[in-house]
Amino acid sequence: MKRSTIQKSVVLAALGLYSIGILSSCSTQTSQAETTANTEEATPKELPVIQAELTDAPLVPAPIARKHAAKVVVNLEVKEVVKRLADGVDYTFWTFGGSVPGKFIRIRQHDEVEFHLMNHPDSKNPHNIDLHAVTGPGGGAASTFTAPGHETVFNFKALNPGLYVYHCATAPVGMHIANGMYGLILVEPEEGLPAVDKEYYVMQGDFYTKGDFGDPGLQPFDMQKALNENPSYVVFNGSVGALTGDKALTAKVGEKVRLFVGNGGPNMISSFHVIGEIFDKVYTEGGSKANENIQTTLVPAGGAAITEFKTDVPGNYVLVDHSIFRAFNKGALGMLKVEGGDEKNIYSGQILDKIYQPEGSTLQEMPTASAPKAAVATNKEMRLELGKTLYAQNCQACHQAEGQGIKGAFPPLAKSDFLNTDVNRAIGVVAHGLEGQIKVNGELYNSTMPKLKLSDEEIANVLTFVMNNWGNKGGEVTPAQVDKAKKSFKH
Repeated sequence: MKRSTIQKSVVLAALGLYSIGILSSCSTQTSQAETTANTEEATPKELPVIQAELTDAPLVPAPIARKHAAKVVVNLEVKEVVKRLADGVDYTFWTFGGSVPGKFIRIRQHDEVEFHLMNHPDSKNPHNIDLHAVTGPGGGAASTFTAPGHETVFNFKALNPGLYVYHCATAPVGMHIANGMYGLILVEPEEGLPAVDKEYYVMQGDFYTKGDFGDPGLQPFDMQKALNENPSYVVFNGSVGALTGDKALTAKVGEKVRLFVGNGGPNMISSFHVIGEIFDKVYTEGGSKANENIQTTLVPAGGAAITEFKTDVPGNYVLVDHSIFRAFNKGALGMLKVEGGDEKNIYSGQILDKIYQPEGSTLQEMPTASAPKAAVATNKEMRLELGKTLYAQNCQACHQAEGQGIKGAFPPLAKSDFLNTDVNRAIGVVAHGLEGQIKVNGELYNSTMPKLKLSDEEIANVLTFVMNNWGNKGGEVTPAQVDKAKKSFKH
């Protein structure tokens, strides 16, 4: 081969190697640039830090307006406090934030939460928190065992939207929950919830006291009642009457109301109902799917529901657990007061009250029918026996089997200063009925006693029975006394 040819070949080879090196270098640089870009994309942007707004029931934090995730800092303090359970009844509640239920927490799906749990130095017990909204061991309980005077911190990401219960999970778990350690945390979906006019926080719980319902004083926890699932009280928002009177929920005609309803339990399932309303939507068990046109919704212990309805007609709407003895005898009763103009096309109110005479205008009876004559008492013992039956038939539902009445609704007949001070006045009340405010044993009652269709003999019998039971002063009421008292009764 000629020398020039060899030199040319060497030059070309060198150029070839050089070009390969350049391409290789370019390829490496490109790969590095892509890796850098991918790493930057994979590194999450620093989230804005927001301090969570926490509210006491029945208030709810404002809806979340932001369209992005945030780092939300929650500071929640455990306190053991003595508070009212019912009129004249106190209880040592264990609380998240000083009240029952605990603070309402509102966050957004995909938020990162930095959760601080503080246990007040005056607490006598360690506590932790299990949030059903948390994906992780114990819902956070494994990371938050907190001694009195200490603070623990953990982080979680809100993966799933919904309304979730939180509660203490320190042993004995049932006792911590039964003492009031529960609340709600709402994880709003990314798109938020539909706008409404009013939002409220209502949470049911069952309490187990040594004394029966209404027994006064500082009541201790009764473990045996809790094990037997026999609560002394079933209440909304931690006490009897927490949502009645001047504490009632409020709305105006035409407004859309959303209730965030939870059930801390620890044992009872709630049959949540608003008397006189139909839920337009119920997000069953606090999830994302809505059912429509619901009368009563089940809320399990440790569960929740979101209910929505429009207030079409003014008036007072009663919130109850429709396991109805719990509402009227154990405290699971609240009130929504709706103000505004009448909507007669939706609800007329009473337009007629008349005697109902079916199948013609003439009263009918069997040809040989004759009403048996009422028994006439010939002595006090017989009067007491007849009066006992009359009381069970006519009075017991309101004034109760032992004459104890129902606090805030029906006055007691047991040891009643109202009865014992003036028997003739009592006769007049039974005979004519009574409406308006009265004071019985130092407490005010403002309800209606209907006029009872009893004969003078029957009034004498039932009042003789009442006056000779439950610590009252005794004696005998006669039909002649009833006749005289009826004519002179004034109130």
